[in-house]
Amino acid sequence: MNIITIENVCKNYKTKKALDNVSLTIKEGELFGLLGVNGAGKTTLIKILCGLTNKTSGTIMINNFSLDKEIDKIKEIIDISPQETSVANNLTVKENLEFFANIYNNNNASTINEIIDIFNLNEVINQKAKTLSGGYKRRLSIAIALISKPKILFLDEPTLGLDVFARRELWNIIRKLQKDITIILTSHYLEEIENLCDRVAILSNGKLLKTGTIEELKRITNAQNFEDAFIKLVEAKNE
Repeated sequence: MNIITIENVCKNYKTKKALDNVSLTIKEGELFGLLGVNGAGKTTLIKILCGLTNKTSGTIMINNFSLDKEIDKIKEIIDISPQETSVANNLTVKENLEFFANIYNNNNASTINEIIDIFNLNEVINQKAKTLSGGYKRRLSIAIALISKPKILFLDEPTLGLDVFARRELWNIIRKLQKDITIILTSHYLEEIENLCDRVAILSNGKLLKTGTIEELKRITNAQNFEDAFIKLVEAKNE
């Protein structure tokens, strides 16, 4: 079953088209990747899906709700972990979780403890957020996005700036999350998309080039690896 249906979506900024007639579907329970170079339209599309910016035209249905008419219902079932780490620096890890749980009216000790376990936050639970490593800050930021128990979670560049070990640890956590929710992930890291995503959409200059599994995209482009497939698709569009 499709949980997100996007049809002919455009987003114009004066003379620039950030999104140009994009259509795609995302299945319930899928870990779906959005891939493209800078300015491809990935973050713009996520902002539209989250109701943070308006599309110029097109239609979007999320969990059978219309983005145009039922945005309040959609906001009840989605959450986002943005590129910029979203934590309260002067609160401890536990205080951050409790603070956001109160905002969401979900200050349930068992929910918080479950999130602490999933993200392996026990050893830093009483540290102030500003003292955390980049990897732990990203974990906490994503953990906060889960407190509302969303059906759909948007991860915008979740491992940006992390070292290889912190990145791999976060990959393992993201895989655990997928069994319960639909995840839409943007990333510049081809290896990340290849390792995590069930399917991927490749965007370039606001246009959707192709959607498919990694193997399908390699087969379509007759490429030996995903990096070559990605480059072939983008270069063909720019010729």
